[in-house]
Amino acid sequence: MKKITLFSDGSALGNPGPGGYGVVLRYAGKEKELSGGEAHTTNNRMELLGAIEGLRALKEPCDVEIISDSSYVVKGINEWLSGWIKKDFKKVKNIDLWKEYIEVSKPHKISALWVRGHNGHDENERCDKLARDEAERQKELLENS
Repeated sequence: MKKITLFSDGSALGNPGPGGYGVVLRYAGKEKELSGGEAHTTNNRMELLGAIEGLRALKEPCDVEIISDSSYVVKGINEWLSGWIKKDFKKVKNIDLWKEYIEVSKPHKISALWVRGHNGHDENERCDKLARDEAERQKELLENS
């Protein structure tokens, strides 16, 4: 099973507001960057969507370490998700994305690691820039529509 490191971050200009996510996938010294966004979203949705889209990009089952500055995503994956499933997601926000995460994560062995944001972590800083750039792009699209 390939060992993949998935760095991700999310951003929203306003909460809710235009938002974006940024992802860096690393395998065997090679990297791939992904980004995307939505016109009306929240920071937590973009944080989680980054992890989802990073997993969706994988072509085969992998051993994946997700590295994020979002305690929401990391704790959701490592601590809360099994309880949410047992309670049928009662009183859980972003159910659609958590259910999507469950689907895209099924073939993989996943662990999640929290890192402090805006603390000089190179990949986290790159993901943050990708996410902010995408949020700005979404904002411009809204202003020009």
